[in-house]
Amino acid sequence: MSLLPKLRCVTLDVTGTLMAYRGELGDYYCMAAKASGRPCPDYKRMHEGFKYAYKDMVRKYPCFGFAAKMPNIVWWKACVRDSFVRAGYEYDEETFEKIFKRIYASFGSSAPYTVFPDSKPFLRWLRGKGLKVGVVSNAEYRYRDVILPALGLNQGTEWDFGVFSGLEGVEKPDPRIYEIALERAGNIAPEETLHIGDSFRKDYEPAKSIGMHALLLDRFKTPEAEEWRKSGAVVLPDLNATQEWLSSENSTC
Repeated sequence: MSLLPKLRCVTLDVTGTLMAYRGELGDYYCMAAKASGRPCPDYKRMHEGFKYAYKDMVRKYPCFGFAAKMPNIVWWKACVRDSFVRAGYEYDEETFEKIFKRIYASFGSSAPYTVFPDSKPFLRWLRGKGLKVGVVSNAEYRYRDVILPALGLNQGTEWDFGVFSGLEGVEKPDPRIYEIALERAGNIAPEETLHIGDSFRKDYEPAKSIGMHALLLDRFKTPEAEEWRKSGAVVLPDLNATQEWLSSENSTC
């Protein structure tokens, strides 16, 4: 039997599911450095530096500093500074401020992101079926207030409610972020809700653990996808395939 008639709500991850980064992190750090009169940093070192700096900030100040009441811009300034230091680049304060302002402005706009072509039609199809649609993301307030609207993914036309870790103080893979989503949807039961994401650990497992239906997208042909399938997960290539699957008579997850 089709899953679709049983559903009242669908929640979706954002990055990797509805949209992706345009280009590489190094592109934006390089442009910011060059615009400030400094040489372009090495892309690989910059990427590695950011990866470890970000992990360290998430460990020390999770949810973008929510519990510490750290302003968003302060959190990112510490992260970006540490990224450059780990990559082997240290700047005087004036130069760093110029570089950071450009990076912060870039990632607070639509410029570094691209929406997958199937995202908006799929979201509107769900809402056209009378389903509540929510987005659940480990992201800060700019996703809700600036980035998603700038990308044409608007609350009220593409999605009904959002749960963002930087605004809630809880982040994936903590199942509580999905419980918040169910509450925000109007206390819809987990068995009447489907979550769609691209991470087994952050999306699939925690959603299933509270009784939600869940499936995974494998847009980039990740090597782990076969293991996901062996673990019992429904894995689909994109949202077009997801729409077809939900409309079929044999969709269960």
